[in-house]
Amino acid sequence: MAQKLDFLICGAQKSGTTAIYEYLRSHPDLFLPDTKELHIFDNESRNWTRDGINAIDREINHFFKEAPSSSLRGEATPVSLYWQSATKRIWRYNPNMRFISILRNPITRAYSHWNMEIQRGRDKKSFVTDLQLEEDRCREALPLQHRVFSYLSRGFYSEQLRRLWRYFPRKQVLVLKQEELLLEPEQTMERIYRHLNISKIKFECRKKSHVRTYMQAMPSNTKDSLRELYKDEIHQLENMLNWNCNDWMTE
Repeated sequence: MAQKLDFLICGAQKSGTTAIYEYLRSHPDLFLPDTKELHIFDNESRNWTRDGINAIDREINHFFKEAPSSSLRGEATPVSLYWQSATKRIWRYNPNMRFISILRNPITRAYSHWNMEIQRGRDKKSFVTDLQLEEDRCREALPLQHRVFSYLSRGFYSEQLRRLWRYFPRKQVLVLKQEELLLEPEQTMERIYRHLNISKIKFECRKKSHVRTYMQAMPSNTKDSLRELYKDEIHQLENMLNWNCNDWMTE
């Protein structure tokens, strides 16, 4: 029987997944491949009906061929949390999968996402224009979700978490706030180690990963509009996760 993938770092995009991935790669009990974002479970070019789990096993064995048999295997594809069809595929592949999900203020996450796509050259419109066009542009990708222009929709985390909890027990899902990793990286990594049932190692703080400069700050009136848009969603998250997200509404 093929050795399974043990854990996933699964979103949200632009929230700190790269930092967690790089920290975990230094742990001797873990193996994460050199390539981040394998996009195994959100790969829509695969014939999921015909290929099934055997094809996933072959693909994972390719990326993990150098992994010691005693190591836990993990990978980081942030979109796995957002991609609707991925959750069931992951469950079919390994119902014992553990998840590490880190969430960012959806307001600043959306702007960071837009800034990344502008710098990549995949979007050329203003942030305000993109928000106005998002519903129409995302409709063009139906029945799938849009990978690029989903600036707002990716920030509705409660639906994504409920979908994950529908398939996996909550004890298998660790949900973190981005601020925890930024302000208390050592303690946050210790929580991740406990979640994965591995030993604590000496913490070495690393420089920030994938930090991009901004051409300009988000317009204040746009930020106010997004606070109103996400207000109920943020309250839902507070109730679901027993969090205090007042800082998200004032940032």
